[in-house]
Amino acid sequence: METINLIYLLAIISSFLLTLILTPFIKGLALKYNITDKPGADRKIHHKPIPLLGGLAIFISTSMVIFVFRWLGLANFSQIPDKFLISVFLAGLILMVGGFLDDKYNLRPGQQIIFPMIAVALVLVSGIQITYITNPIGNASNAIIYLSPVIGLILSFLWLMGMMYTTKFLDGLDGLVAGMAIIAGLIIFLIGLDWDVARSATGVWALALIGGAAAFLIFNWHPAKVFLGEGGSIWLGFILGVLSIITGSKIATTLLVVGIPALDVLWVVIRRAVKHESPFSHADKKHLHYQLLNLGFSHRGAVLFLCLIALTFGSLGIFTNSRGKLTGLIFLFILMMLSALAIYLKSKRNESTNIDHP
Repeated sequence: METINLIYLLAIISSFLLTLILTPFIKGLALKYNITDKPGADRKIHHKPIPLLGGLAIFISTSMVIFVFRWLGLANFSQIPDKFLISVFLAGLILMVGGFLDDKYNLRPGQQIIFPMIAVALVLVSGIQITYITNPIGNASNAIIYLSPVIGLILSFLWLMGMMYTTKFLDGLDGLVAGMAIIAGLIIFLIGLDWDVARSATGVWALALIGGAAAFLIFNWHPAKVFLGEGGSIWLGFILGVLSIITGSKIATTLLVVGIPALDVLWVVIRRAVKHESPFSHADKKHLHYQLLNLGFSHRGAVLFLCLIALTFGSLGIFTNSRGKLTGLIFLFILMMLSALAIYLKSKRNESTNIDHP
């Protein structure tokens, strides 16, 4: 048992230290080649150019740790064949290339989405896909619902794309996406302890992600010195989506962690569709995390509040069964609707105040 704990500790510490070393180096390269997020756009709340590409440090560190552990035989990879490792790594490289091009040249939405779609297609072809779901209202005879290959493929595609765009749109406040990644990685790791093999590679992968995100948070906490960039923000959603699949299709559990941001993205998509706008046509400050600032939250306070919600609901995935998770998701939906109503009423009061006091 002590050896297992040391292996887990080595995974998180090695990824932490690698990211701690790589982030300043990547930050320097971004500044040298002027790959920065410049203030001035509608949704920008920083006041000076901030270097991008920071997510590359987490990607490199996490990938190095998992490949070294595989090479040295430090973890049990019985649940993760080599083709899975290679496909996830190559998919990550594709996302990093697409993210670099977007950070440097500000690609159009139609160009941006090409890279996530290729990345998802690559891992699906390798065999990483949802094959079953747990029936939240089932009994011993139908507790598991097995999916047809076509349904599983479609659901996996939608899940991974949804996770990527959730973290992409969530990346508006310093430290928010990295904080969410730490919480989601921790929940995935803890759930794996209950059923997975000892020294599980999926557990090591989740811990490496936690270590990398925690080290990056040192540089990304408000006021941020470096941003994740397009590639980093999308990759974090991608790797969390992949880990949730290969750790026994823990989709509902991961959704409990990112439920509020995911519902927020869905709300934005629906709102824009009603207005006959493309869901990905532009960025704005209509997202929940920006609205929390308007409600009086400080920058750090809004991040901590959303992370607390994620940790609270994510814990349901550890301590409850499928029915409890479904209940949690329903409560998340109600909470999101109440939040939207509160924000709407607040904006109406502000509009009324502005009209009365021109």
